[in-house]
Amino acid sequence: MSRIPGRVLAIDPGRVRVGLALSDPTGLLASGLDTLRSKGRRQDLEALMTIVREREVVEIVVGCPRNLDGSPGAMTEFAERMAEDLRQASGLPVRLWDERLSSLQAERALIEGNMRRDDRREVRDRVAAILILQGYLDWRSRGESST
Repeated sequence: MSRIPGRVLAIDPGRVRVGLALSDPTGLLASGLDTLRSKGRRQDLEALMTIVREREVVEIVVGCPRNLDGSPGAMTEFAERMAEDLRQASGLPVRLWDERLSSLQAERALIEGNMRRDDRREVRDRVAAILILQGYLDWRSRGESST
């Protein structure tokens, strides 16, 4: 698998909050960005495209929620539509990434860190986006090293 060098943006889509993470320029490490408060499909897309341009993003990963058995989850169609909107607006490669347990893992990590419930709500989506992105980057790196 060949990869385009540069930053990868990960999105944990939601109707209220959109978690965001960005890779370093080498595409190896994920870090969180401020969570986007959803203002509707059109405004969210505009805000995301601003990030894509300003941060010189070369690839986008959208978390696609699935049920534990792999079947589509309640938000799968929402994520797929967001991915298609981003693909059309940016012209960049956009990959849907199975984020089955990312929000649960994020919540557990924040609880283990003794974060208060009200504070966790504000951070959970960003942490989930970091987990999505780091999982994707690690997968991509393993695929390259095996060729």
